[in-house]
Parts: sequence; structure tokens; C-alpha cells
Amino acid sequence: MIKLQNLSIRRGTRLLFESVNLTINPGKKVGLTGANGTGKSSLFALLQDKLHADHGQVTFPPHWVTAHVAQETPAVDDSALDYALLGDTEYITLQTALAVAEAEHDGAKQSELHDQLAAIDGYTAKSRAGKLLHGLGFTTEQETHPVTSFSGGWRMRLNLAQALMCRSDLLLLDEPTNHLDLEAVYWLEEWLRNYLGTLILISHDRDFLDRVVTQVCHIEQQGIKSYTGNYSDFELARAEHLANQQAAHQKQQREIAHIRIYVTRFKAQATKARQAQSRIKALERMELIAPAHVDSPFHFKFFPPTRLIAPLLSLDKIAVGYGETPLLSGIKLSLAPGDRIGLLGPNGAGKSTLIKLIAGVLPPLQGKRKEAKDIRIAYFAQHQLEQLYPEDSPVKHILRLDPKASEAECRNFVGGFGFHGDDALAPVRPFSGGEKARLVLALLVYQKPAVLLLDEPTNHLDLEMRLALTMALQDFEGALVVVSHDRHLLRTVADDLWLVSDGQAKPFDGDLDDYRQWLLIKDKTAKDNSTKTESPTAMANTKKDDRRIAAEARQRLEPLRNKVKKAEKEMTSLQQVINDVEEKLADNSMYEACNKDDLKQLLLEQAAAKSQLELVETAWLEASEAIESATQQA
Repeated sequence: MIKLQNLSIRRGTRLLFESVNLTINPGKKVGLTGANGTGKSSLFALLQDKLHADHGQVTFPPHWVTAHVAQETPAVDDSALDYALLGDTEYITLQTALAVAEAEHDGAKQSELHDQLAAIDGYTAKSRAGKLLHGLGFTTEQETHPVTSFSGGWRMRLNLAQALMCRSDLLLLDEPTNHLDLEAVYWLEEWLRNYLGTLILISHDRDFLDRVVTQVCHIEQQGIKSYTGNYSDFELARAEHLANQQAAHQKQQREIAHIRIYVTRFKAQATKARQAQSRIKALERMELIAPAHVDSPFHFKFFPPTRLIAPLLSLDKIAVGYGETPLLSGIKLSLAPGDRIGLLGPNGAGKSTLIKLIAGVLPPLQGKRKEAKDIRIAYFAQHQLEQLYPEDSPVKHILRLDPKASEAECRNFVGGFGFHGDDALAPVRPFSGGEKARLVLALLVYQKPAVLLLDEPTNHLDLEMRLALTMALQDFEGALVVVSHDRHLLRTVADDLWLVSDGQAKPFDGDLDDYRQWLLIKDKTAKDNSTKTESPTAMANTKKDDRRIAAEARQRLEPLRNKVKKAEKEMTSLQQVINDVEEKLADNSMYEACNKDDLKQLLLEQAAAKSQLELVETAWLEASEAIESATQQA
């Protein structure tokens, strides 16, 4: 096990941890959370023996092998497959020794080394490495490409593959999903759920944490508090803890009321489409978790667009691509105020290309793109982080957009994005990726756009900033198109999903659970096709069968999904009963002798509601697990 005993750490003059005691048992999957700068990376450095405690100690079994993702990728000519194999140091050591033994014609040594390779399953190492690369989005052809041929994001995937290839007892992962698309995130979730060692994970993707971790260690006020369960369990437990503090409680009620407006308004507007129902559920969940985030440093909202007109933008029979070859064709899309579209699709299918087309960055090869007069289009992409003015401060960046604004107004505005005090006037050159992303978002918000295009906006953003962005987008009056591997963001802001695949972009009839099922079927079909060559007729039949199988899967799961929905409504109703009773119990006059019978009745109501809630929660959990199990087996 890992034990932190009376641990204290300083970085410079700043105290990160003071007298911390924590135990992590073997095989646990731990989510490490906390605001930026509270010490998550320092704790990782401590576990890697790159940092030493000022007081106390951290201990874990000396024979444990620790794996982590390297932040730099050497410019080597090794193939992607060979680079991933380097993560299995035991395999590499034995292969090197075997080469020496063969060169020396040492038969006895060769036999011994072959036995050792067999013992560690070394003969399947290349196959395992290939599966890792495939899961992370690499094609079979790319496995042979040299490391130097890959871009920065893909090199980080190679580093992740190398870490996963390691025969580790302890795996440390810091934001592993940042450079992944949704398809790879799904795959990584399943890999980590089956990982047998101890996992400590830093992530700002709440759905990813929910699916992977069984314990949350939250850093705040120079301490680490452990919570049992996943991230959702942690949020609810922390909300309950904060609710016991009167000052925090009052602020919580304002946050809850604010989110309740979204839920009520959207319920009145929503259709019966799967994604609409999925979004209602996500918004209702935001109402529950709001109290856990009352101390967030980020609070901002979108200004009303300078001009709104319908349609804001339309695409008619458009083909788009690079050079003369279309990547997508036959695109028909009309954006009106209030439209909220999430783009889905495998890596390389053309999601970013479609966003660039809508933004006007990429011209169509054919067809017509029509943009309403005098509207503003705001486009967020990762490359824009590097287009900031390095020597300018956040305030100076705002003044570039609006020279007539006062410094006080600018400071107040950027403060909502976390730039307070000296940070508001400091040059952005040394800013982290998260700070730069926040500033780019601030610049987009300030421009009062009518069309907002977000291409992976949550990369580098922490959990609190992601939640603040999600809440701000609820009030956005213009049209939104977003690409993101953050499923929580997609669930809470997208009314409609579009699928970009096989050279087309069309509305997707379903929600994110259906999309996951679509990916599983697509992957299975691709594997089947790789083992045999099909005729055009057979391929058409396969697609027809895939659609039939997907429809049958949805039909089989429908009773379970209905059971989940019914349970969720009952839980909400029962929780409201409990809240009402507890509010009455908080009245001191209730404990006077004259109110004895009323008090007894309230306590009976509270006990009955809590008992019923426990039964409904059990039914909800069983149905949810049944859906998850069926999805994994498909």
C-alpha cells in the first residue's frame, strides 16, 4: 500500500501540504482532484522520487514498478510500434540479452532467456503493443511510421502507449485524455478499468473519472481528504459537507436556483429525442452537484450577441477538403439562434474540417456557404493559444479588442476567468496551457458572437473552469457548434448531435450511449472486414445487418433505460421530501413540548423517505449496471 505519514511539502515559500496522512490500498483506482496549484503534480513528483518531503514520509513497497507518461518525446527514428515496446523494460532487457547470447552462440543462455520470455508472455509483446496503438487511434500503417513523423498530440499518445505497455504496479496518469478523441477515451476507460495495479489519476473529465476511479483524494487547504466512490459520489459528499456551513449554504441555494432555471426552461422546449432527454438528465444532475462548486474562482456569462437573425449561417450541398479532394460532401446545415450542435465521429473523419468550414477558415470546394450580414463568428481551436501576444497581459488583450474600455472594466471582466490581482497585468508568455485557454475563451466571450464554434475547448481546463463554461453556455443566445471528448460538456450543452463519418455529416439519431454502441459495431465490422474481402452486395448486407443489430440493441435496452429514468424521477421526488422534512426539523420551535407529536410524525416521514430512497437507489444502480454490462458485451 501507499502511505503518507505526517507529510508536509513546501515549494518555495508556498505550503502545499501540512501534516497529511493518507493510505491507498493496492489495486485501488484513485482520482486526485483539487484546484490548479494545490499540489497534484508535486504529489506525483514525490511518488516518482523527484521531490522530497520537508517533513514526514511517503512509503510503498520497494519492489513496485512505477509507470508514468513522459512529457517529452525524443526525436527518434524508431517506429511507433518499437517506441511503444520500450515501455516493457523487462521485455527489452531480455531481448537485448538474447541478441548477445545469439551472437556469442551461447545455447544454454539462449534457452534460459527464451524460458524467461515465455514466463512474462514476451512473445505476445508486439501484439499487445499493436492493440494499445490501435486503441489509441493509430492505424496499422502508422505503426511502422517513425516517431519523428508524428505531431505533438500524436507523440503524447505514443508516450501514453509506452506507459501502458509497462508492467507496472503503480500507474500515474496526469490528464491522459487531453490529446485523445472520444473514441480513444472510450477505449482507455475500459483498459484502465481492467488494469490490475494501483492507479492514481489526475483528470478534469468528470465522466472519465466516474467510469474509472473507486476513490477520490481531494486536495484543499493544505490537506488531502479521501472519499469512497467515484467523482459523482465525491461531489455529493462534498456538497453535503459544505451545506453544513451556513455561509456556504446560502451561496449554494443561489447556485441551485440558477441552474433550476435551465432545467425548467429546457424541459418546456425539449422534444422526445434521445439527446434532448439525455440533456434534461444532465441538467438535473448539475442542480445536485452545484453545491460542491460554490467556491469556484470562475464566474462569467456570455453577452447578448450584437446581431441575431435567422438563419445565422447556412451550408447548401457543400463539399470541403484539402487540395482538390473532398473529405466531406453533400453537407446541408442551417444554423439559427439557439441551435446547439455537438459533432461526433472517429478521429480524422472531418469534425475539425467542418468547424473550419463553418468558421470561414476553409473555403468550400463546391456548394454554397451563406453567412448573415454583420454577425460575429467566434472560433476556438487549440492553435489559437499560441497566437496570443506573449508580452501582453490579459487586460492588454481585452484593450486590443476595445480600446475605449477602462482598465477597471477589463480587470473585472478577466477576473471572472481567474485572472486576479497581478495575473491580470502579467505577460502571458509564461502562462500555462490552461491559463492561455481561459484567456482565449475570454476574448471570444468579449466579442459578443452570434455563432460560437468550439473545437476541443476543454483541453487544459480544470474541472471548475469546465463547469463554469458549461453554465455560461446555458445562457448563450446564439448558435453553438462544439467538438469535444468531454461527454459531460456534450450532454449539458448540445441539443442535437451530428455524426461526421464516411465522408458525410448528418444528424445522429440517438445520444452518447447510442454513439458508443455505434463505435463498437463499427469496430467489430472493421475487424470482420479485415479478415475477408466482401463483394459490394455483401457489404451492403453488412451495413443493413449493423443497423438491424443496433436497433435490436436499443430495443433490448429500452426497458432498462425506462427503469433508470423512472428511478431517477423517484429519487428526485424522495430527496425533495427529505429536504422539506429536514428544513422543518431545522426549526428550533419544533423541539418544544407542544410540538412533540408533529416532531414524531416528521421523524417517521424522514425515516420512511430515506428507506424508500435507498431501495430506489439500489434499483437504479442495478439497472444502470445492467445497461453498462450489455453495452460492453455488444
